[in-house]
Amino acid sequence: MVNIHTLLNHLTIQEVELLNQQFLAPCVCNGRVRTKLSNLVYTFRPIPHDFQGWGIFQPVDRAHARVNRMADLPQIEAYLHPLPTLRLILVRLLQGQTWLAFPLNVSDMTQRWGWAKPVPIHLVTEGSAFDVAIARPNTQTWWFDTLDRRADPQPSEFLRQAFQQHTPPEQLRFKGLTPEMRMAYELATQPLAEFSQAERDQRRLAKALKVGGGTLQHFSNQEEYWRVEWTTAEGQPQISAIAKSDLTVLSSGICLSGRDRDFDLESLVGVIEQEEEDWI
Repeated sequence: MVNIHTLLNHLTIQEVELLNQQFLAPCVCNGRVRTKLSNLVYTFRPIPHDFQGWGIFQPVDRAHARVNRMADLPQIEAYLHPLPTLRLILVRLLQGQTWLAFPLNVSDMTQRWGWAKPVPIHLVTEGSAFDVAIARPNTQTWWFDTLDRRADPQPSEFLRQAFQQHTPPEQLRFKGLTPEMRMAYELATQPLAEFSQAERDQRRLAKALKVGGGTLQHFSNQEEYWRVEWTTAEGQPQISAIAKSDLTVLSSGICLSGRDRDFDLESLVGVIEQEEEDWI
């Protein structure tokens, strides 16, 4: 049995050693840094508290460690090198230098880690949305290593263009599109109002009306259908009931002798304008 005095003396000596040595660690803004000595893990608050990046730290007491200087690239590479790598798609910036990312290959992540899901990657120093990054996990924390220079840049460009054009995820189409890319794109659009269901419904109705020369004014949700208020090319106001599934006309708003369901919203515009001409 270890003598308690011997153990306390050992811990005292170890603490003195800890305060006299520097250590390398990554740190997120308002985060903590850790180091290990004799199989014991020590956690410190950084000074300054808002430091973000890879630093060389010097403990000042049991709870705090001061940043002496920024770590250089060889030191960072030496820290990351023993850790496994995974390729992930950068989705969107969360805060500071932390990005949400989704695995480029779900099967690979599942086989190696037993699960596959979006993860935050910390200290991302380069790259844009939908770039492929190489990250390395240390326990449950993922650290950015570098961009994958071997990745085909075209899918990332296609995704960025679609995002700028507010393309709904279900309408995403291009050669080489994978389920993982589609999922990353969907995650990127979720927080944005312009990709909300209401916005997508509005664009769908407006596009269908525009084909025939009509203009959407307003629509309301009626469970199985939309009540659509629109105008013809001549500015005549119309109100129609339109099925959500395929834009079939349930009620045109004018007398079509029971043939309303023979038309969809695109063709309805032309039918009504023809009716107006016939009346004239």
